Amino acid sequence: MIRKLLSTLLCAFALLLLMGAGTAPEQQAAILAEEESAAVSDSQALEADTQALEQASSQAVPAAAGVSPLELAEEKESGLLIDGEDAPEEISMFFENNVTHVSLAAMAKALDETAQAAWDGASGTMTVTAAKVRITAQVGQLYFEANGRYLYLPGQVRMVDGQVTVPLWAVAKAFDASVSWDASTGVISVKRGSGGIQSGDTYYDQEALFWLSRVIFAESGNQPLEGKMAVGNVVLNRVASPIYPNTVKEVLAQKNQFSTYKSGALANRTPNESSVIAAKLVLDGGEVEACKGALYFDSNAASWAARNKECIAVIGGHKFYK
Repeated sequence: MIRKLLSTLLCAFALLLLMGAGTAPEQQAAILAEEESAAVSDSQALEADTQALEQASSQAVPAAAGVSPLELAEEKESGLLIDGEDAPEEISMFFENNVTHVSLAAMAKALDETAQAAWDGASGTMTVTAAKVRITAQVGQLYFEANGRYLYLPGQVRMVDGQVTVPLWAVAKAFDASVSWDASTGVISVKRGSGGIQSGDTYYDQEALFWLSRVIFAESGNQPLEGKMAVGNVVLNRVASPIYPNTVKEVLAQKNQFSTYKSGALANRTPNESSVIAAKLVLDGGEVEACKGALYFDSNAASWAARNKECIAVIGGHKFYK
């Protein structure tokens, strides 16, 4: 009985306090709601940070898996070293479309102190001459030439802030330098090699060049450069495929495949300069991305490939199929 009386008195006293406090419970409830909201917000922020970290980690994986270090996102690059030393600022490195670009003249000088650059304003061409390599790069072209080798540059040779710029990988290849990327620091490292790329005279297989340049001319002599290259890519994709012969000539000679090869007519053709350049570009590894993996091409909507294969690209007057 005494306990019940004490409990009743305590309850009454608490009620009086609550009445006197007015809005105190509401304030306490508001505080609790704010704290709960803050906790939820913090949790959401933590989750977002975790997702961002996972995304950044996933983007770093391709580099470790062998993807070209020069084709990574801009924010992942933080510096450039040449034989372990900081590259000079004159190189003016910048990133665009996930490709690292540099000043051709400055990068050449950094790789070989004997390198000299000459500019021809009339043609928009820069020529770099070093101890073991000579590079010719014309602004607006999809390639540059180094020791008679033709390197495909999808982003073109460009003029940026008064400097001729090209992808870093291309200059490194021209000077026979190697490139690596440190995933933990985001630093690109260039290591000097012999100082010059192997010459085109000894690098290109002359029989392959003979037939490839002629079929490119016969099939796409009036097409844009990348259209010519794409035709060459189809031929080389077949050479690389186990279901086709393993030489350019044998691929072209297959029955019912390349009508331009028939009766020895192809051998007697004289390819134009751009067809020879296109052949050298693809023999040097140049590949038109839109046509990657294509094994067929045509200009006829009723062709066998049009009826049976997947069209993956159209360049000029040709469709390309997988």
